[in-house]
Amino acid sequence: MQDDDLTIGHLQELRRGTVVLACLVRLRTADYGYALLESLNARGITVDANTLYPLLRRLEKQGLLTSEWNTDESRPRKFYRTSPAGEALAAELTADWRRLDDALTRLTTGDES
Repeated sequence: MQDDDLTIGHLQELRRGTVVLACLVRLRTADYGYALLESLNARGITVDANTLYPLLRRLEKQGLLTSEWNTDESRPRKFYRTSPAGEALAAELTADWRRLDDALTRLTTGDES
């Protein structure tokens, strides 16, 4: 049982940063929270609403996302979009992700090059 808890904890740590990157990339096209949640989950990036909404607010506060309210429909929705600062961070994170993926691939396959 403890091993399962240990694994779950490490998986959560591994995924935490990937959700930030996924949001920044996905929100290059403006969308609202629930649609983003569905989109990420459909692509295999599992995140729940209790994690996503505070993350969106934090990224907005950091200047990495912009937002605006759409009141055209019966229910107002807050739409988020990646800001220029968010684009720059997404590019940097993506480059580092690729470097790490390459390094881990070499480690796991025994490739010493």
